[in-house]
Amino acid sequence: MKPKVYVTRKILEEGLKILKKAADIKVWDDELPPPKEILLEEVEDVDGLLSLLTDKIDAEVMNRARKLKIISNYAVGFDNIDVREATARGIMVTNTPEVLTETTADLAFALLMATARRIVEADKFVRAGKWKTWEPMLLLGQDIHGAVLGLIGLGRIGYAVAKRAKGFDMKVLYYDLYRNEKAENELGLEFVEMDELLQKSDFVSIHVPLTPDTKHLINEKTLSMMKKTAILINTARGPVVDEKALYKALVNNEIAGAGLDVMDPEPPNINNPLLKLDNIIILPHIASASIATRTKMAIMAARNLSAGLKGKTPENLVNKEVLNKIKVDED
Repeated sequence: MKPKVYVTRKILEEGLKILKKAADIKVWDDELPPPKEILLEEVEDVDGLLSLLTDKIDAEVMNRARKLKIISNYAVGFDNIDVREATARGIMVTNTPEVLTETTADLAFALLMATARRIVEADKFVRAGKWKTWEPMLLLGQDIHGAVLGLIGLGRIGYAVAKRAKGFDMKVLYYDLYRNEKAENELGLEFVEMDELLQKSDFVSIHVPLTPDTKHLINEKTLSMMKKTAILINTARGPVVDEKALYKALVNNEIAGAGLDVMDPEPPNINNPLLKLDNIIILPHIASASIATRTKMAIMAARNLSAGLKGKTPENLVNKEVLNKIKVDED
């Protein structure tokens, strides 16, 4: 008898094919995440769960999923899962790292460029019939080449953004909890403290995970340290930025602009004042949204889940300490 798996949203077919070979699967087929009451009902008899970052997998869910062996998250981040609770219960948690690094870096840099050169604003200007003639003062933006880019976080994605920046002859500063001298030597990066990064950067791009320490890392105080001509880019997690403080900074021209791929909450309330501003671009969390990358994510998430169901150690196990609680086949 095959194990049972619940998939909280439809993923690309290449991933579903792998899952169908390993388990009897049920897929939530709506475009919105399953409501909590539905999720609680569906997990009662499952051995595996394939979740998205929009699904809160907490103790309440795990209490109902008494047979659950593995949670495979279709994302790099896993702040939607109570990993500590899962570990205590002997449940493996996996993610999909590395496969979306370059695609996310592409989007981060595209967002930087579009915000700096006011691309979305200019497109709206033309569509509204406002373009009358070439004007010397029309839609002036910020230069990217030769500017200073400050990276908050130099993990895989931050490093990939730094590589792109060097092609534009940008000076790249970075702040991270751990200094990366190898990256400094390879790309000519400069390690600085957070305050100095904020004060010197023309662009500040965020690449940190969401943790209690990084929530509202960008706030009224840190925004006040930035240049009035600076632009903030966030492709990490929405709660890293205090949106009320960001709105105040944008309205009062304390910074020049912002580009967000993530918000808090997602989607934003239609009355969120940020949506009414022209000096911000807001995308619907599409950093990894290329066909190739989302396919790789689906395959990786499915393989992680399949391995866990077979009693093997998944390649992308997040909570390795769980192996002290369960038996796995190392062959």
